[in-house]
Amino acid sequence: MADRVPPRTRSRMMASIRGRDTQPELILRRHLHGLGFRYRLAPRDLPGKPDLVLPKHGVVIFVHGCFWHGHRGCRFATVPATRTEFWTAKIATNRARDHLKAAQLQHAGWRIAVVWECALKIEREVTLRQLVTFIQSERASIELTV
Repeated sequence: MADRVPPRTRSRMMASIRGRDTQPELILRRHLHGLGFRYRLAPRDLPGKPDLVLPKHGVVIFVHGCFWHGHRGCRFATVPATRTEFWTAKIATNRARDHLKAAQLQHAGWRIAVVWECALKIEREVTLRQLVTFIQSERASIELTV
């Protein structure tokens, strides 16, 4: 199936997708800040550059886009009809890197929260409540999805 958008336009569209300060990330940051949690943004010194770090609680938070991180079974994570092999390989590489970086962070003593974009889109309040409960707990990790 051919792409409906000309290559130059598609390139511009893909280049405009941000890696940080995304809408799901901003929702999460506003909520946590409003509850009094203080965090650091995307520190470069930690493996995988987590989106948020709560040093006081020993927690790192990743806000994963369903498409870019290959959220299995999610309706927002469909592989494009054009250049399917490229996208399948790219997303598989992203998933492998996510797994490796999470293991490195856990080995370093961090507790890890992965919040999927779809969880914030579909069940925002439930997801945010579960995240706060995790931060205040002693659990090692959590993956929030729908």
